[in-house]
Amino acid sequence: MSSQEPVSLGNDAAARLRKALKQDELALFCQPVLALRGTGGFALAEVLVRLHEEEKALLPPGDFLPLFEEHQMMPLLDRWVLVRVLQRFTAGCRIPRLSMNVAGQTLLDDEFPSFFAESVKRSNVPPAALVFEIDENDMVSRPQAVKRFADRIRASGGAVAADFGRRLDSFEALEALRPDFVKVDGAITLKLTKSITSEGMMKAVVRLAASLRMGVIAECVEEQDVLLKLGTLGVGYAQGFGVATPRPLEQLSPRFKAVDAA
Repeated sequence: MSSQEPVSLGNDAAARLRKALKQDELALFCQPVLALRGTGGFALAEVLVRLHEEEKALLPPGDFLPLFEEHQMMPLLDRWVLVRVLQRFTAGCRIPRLSMNVAGQTLLDDEFPSFFAESVKRSNVPPAALVFEIDENDMVSRPQAVKRFADRIRASGGAVAADFGRRLDSFEALEALRPDFVKVDGAITLKLTKSITSEGMMKAVVRLAASLRMGVIAECVEEQDVLLKLGTLGVGYAQGFGVATPRPLEQLSPRFKAVDAA
């Protein structure tokens, strides 16, 4: 199934999506993020969503997330993900922090930060174990909503990450938001050893992050020479298939071993 166009879920897609949430027909995977400083190891992992379809196939997000967006159901999906992530921590998780992507619709949902605060309180999971990743376009186009969301999440003890690297006008928005982590787009990372421009961009991010006390995560790390370059530039974290492949979230149990670490 190609991810170029969203999959058809029938005439009543909204009902199908509600059924998927109610009956847990979605699956959570995660991709660990390697710490490049200190003792190393996996410092956090990004949570990824898949949808079960016929014959137990797992649809990638590009095939079904547009339908959640079309039917204004992204806040429901983000709540579902948050609850399952907290359940993973309660059952036992060897990685100290999990990061989940936050939809633009959820940023505008004034009730979501309260839902987060109440959920972590009931679960007894430290709120700092949750990182909410904000898309770069949202950070630039709706700064007030993003700032309000981030402030409320951090007031409850959670952390915030922001994507960076697809737009040239993001530095100012990044400086205003001051997230706990900045995730550098693969458009920069993939060219890091071949492009002076990409190296300069990465150095600029590292300098800004140092002044604002932000952690820097480079995504789409696929080659060993890129991983080594990141270390020399002072980047703190690396994510990508050259570091660790995505795996089912339940595999982050206390028995989890970092076999894919570079």
